[in-house]
Amino acid sequence: MRHVALFVADLEASERFYVDLVGMSVEWRPDTDNVYLTSGNDNLALHRSRHAPDGPQRLDHIGFLLNHTTDVDLWYDHLKGNGAVMKTAPRTHRDGARSFYCQDPSGISVQFIHHPPIAGK
Repeated sequence: MRHVALFVADLEASERFYVDLVGMSVEWRPDTDNVYLTSGNDNLALHRSRHAPDGPQRLDHIGFLLNHTTDVDLWYDHLKGNGAVMKTAPRTHRDGARSFYCQDPSGISVQFIHHPPIAGK
């Protein structure tokens, strides 16, 4: 999956999070309520939500794959140092993956993960 679309309450704050902190770039801005971002291999669409969506949120989290296990701690320090809300500290999983979770400005859980079988692919 290389495309995720999210409804966000504060489009500007969400764009700053994904562009300034995560390092994505703006690919397309069709209007003031929508922006499409990319990291070169994927596409993240942010859509301004003027109303809370009906029903429970179905998205658990989105994830960014990292090439090296040491990148996990570097991203954790970078995001935490820039005021991102951290949900977990970095940890190594039984399968050898290493990750942590934070929140974007709309409260969406974002995982940064090094998973050896798919890292760097």
